Amino acid sequence: MTLKIISAEDILYQGEVDAVHLPGKMGAFTVLPGHAALISTLTPGAVRFTVPAESTERSVDIQGGIVDVDSNVVSVCIY
Repeated sequence: MTLKIISAEDILYQGEVDAVHLPGKMGAFTVLPGHAALISTLTPGAVRFTVPAESTERSVDIQGGIVDVDSNVVSVCIY
C-alpha cells in the first residue's frame, strides 16, 4: 500500500507501508492493505506508519487535515 503525506509546502513522506494509524475526528483508526475507500477529517496527533523491512514505526505529527483512502493509496493532506 502507498502512503503520501503532503503539506502545502512539501511532501513529507511518499512510499510503501504495511499499516497507517491515523487520528480521525471520530476516533483513531488504522488502514491496512485492501481497506475500503473512505475520506475522513483528521485532528491534531500523529500519523504513524510501518515501513516494510524496518523494525520500527515512523510518525509525523500533524495539526489536522484530511485523508483519502482508495485502491491501496492513502493520501494525507495536512495543515
